[in-house]
Amino acid sequence: MYGIFKPAPHIERLPKDKLDQDYKRLRWRVFIGIFVGYAGYYLVRKNFSLAMPFLIEEQGFTKGQLGLALSAVSIAYGLSKFLMGSVSDRSNPRYFLMTGLLVSSAVMFLFGFTSWATQSVASIFILLFINGWAQGMGWPACGRTMVHWYSGNERGRTVSFWNIAHNLGGGLIGPLFILGMAWFNDWHSAFYVPAAVATLIAGFIFLTMKDTPQSCGLPSIEEYRKDYPKDYDKNFEVEFSAKQIFFTYVLNNKLLWFIAVANAFVYLIRYGVLDWAPTYLYEVKDFTINKSSWAYFLYEWAGIPGTLLCGYISDAWFKGRRAPAAILYMVLVLIAILIYWFNPAGNPYIDIAALMAIGFLIYGPVMLIGLFALELVPKKAAGTAAGLTGLFGYLGGAVIANIALGYTVDHFGWDGGFILLVGGCVFAILLITMTLKHEVAHESNEEHVA
Repeated sequence: MYGIFKPAPHIERLPKDKLDQDYKRLRWRVFIGIFVGYAGYYLVRKNFSLAMPFLIEEQGFTKGQLGLALSAVSIAYGLSKFLMGSVSDRSNPRYFLMTGLLVSSAVMFLFGFTSWATQSVASIFILLFINGWAQGMGWPACGRTMVHWYSGNERGRTVSFWNIAHNLGGGLIGPLFILGMAWFNDWHSAFYVPAAVATLIAGFIFLTMKDTPQSCGLPSIEEYRKDYPKDYDKNFEVEFSAKQIFFTYVLNNKLLWFIAVANAFVYLIRYGVLDWAPTYLYEVKDFTINKSSWAYFLYEWAGIPGTLLCGYISDAWFKGRRAPAAILYMVLVLIAILIYWFNPAGNPYIDIAALMAIGFLIYGPVMLIGLFALELVPKKAAGTAAGLTGLFGYLGGAVIANIALGYTVDHFGWDGGFILLVGGCVFAILLITMTLKHEVAHESNEEHVA
């Protein structure tokens, strides 16, 4: 890696009397940096979903066409999260995270201030593809930061709290859109108002982020907290080559592949509901744009307590095993989707409650799969492992949610779309159940080795 993206070099260790004070201060600082920074990424990721009803109504696009265009984000993000994840494992996350957010903000400004950006499916697809690629720089950089600054026995709750940045940023798109409409009376404000806020957050990342503890004159987190993984090796503190990461720690990791495939179906539900909620509520349930924007907000923010509770259940009820909690949550997601579909008499309060329940529940499995990936490899390969699960989640699940769901609704109505979602939920439960068996075997192997 070259230039500003090169990992910060290790420096001489600070005096012992300063280690504890500096470690505590910098851990909070980098956590706030990745939390606010990743929330900023979500301000400029799903804006297009809020604009789709206007594009259908004013410019005559079909749902299938917009679903195809919207899939560009998922295709690019899935590829980028995997490929850029490998790059992030060999990069300074301070600059890596900031750069991706600035590129995404620039794309949203183009959507907001240029007429050509939304004139054709091709132009929309290209810009959303660029945005999706830049978005893929976010999660791996944050994952690299967390595994370097937080050790194994505290990482579960750390990732749980960090994961709500998804919901914080994603939920704020709705209120920012309402604010933009009030200020400018322009639906393009769904793009440029969040982009302006995200640009400011990029500056915040630059001011708060650091690379590794060793680059700040501190010991590794394992040494500092006396918390070493069972398979810990001092060589894990050395940067790996791309070949080592891919072939030694990722591609040969059977359990990582199982959770990656399961992730595809989890993401089908996540984005199948989220991306189409504004259009579904507007067309079928007669929600106003303001009301559907608030419903979008509530879906995302309901995920905050749901994710925290899921992390607690995984640790307290299932002793750190991830699959059982994910299965429990996905069964409840299935029930909530059925209520959302068969809501009697179209009661808007039931619609909103069901949408909130799905949001409350779906982000738990999303978080657990990401955490599981981080725990299955050495920390220098964390970005690539997370990238593999993201590759399946977005290329498998989110692309189907965008393209297949859009064309299914065009040809078979919304009932056809819900059948696809219910089927995806059932397959997610079955696949996670399969990972449960391998999780037990993996733990047994670790104990045998230890």
